[in-house]
Amino acid sequence: MRKKSDTVRYMAKQIKAKIARGDDRTNWDKADAATGAKLEDSIGADVDDAQNEPDWTNSVAGIPARKDHINIRVDHDVLQWFRSNGKGYQTLMNNVLRAFVQTRQQGENTKSR
Repeated sequence: MRKKSDTVRYMAKQIKAKIARGDDRTNWDKADAATGAKLEDSIGADVDDAQNEPDWTNSVAGIPARKDHINIRVDHDVLQWFRSNGKGYQTLMNNVLRAFVQTRQQGENTKSR
């Protein structure tokens, strides 16, 4: 299945034509007014910029487990709830199942002691 994308592609000629028509949405006055200090400040304020060592406390070492392809029947309302969480709902379903299995395995370990 082809993925949906909101990316629009233009040829160089099309871009030049858009700029000539005034379709360019760049605020050039603001861009020209930006000084090096303002740029450094905005970079420093970016929460997504990795300026420090990443926090590896929640990382998982190793190669991800192999996935098996299956067909499964799930109640409609359950599937709708997972799908309503957006992209990655199958991964979310897998994580919920994994958490369930881990709690059952922990219960088995405590019973066998």
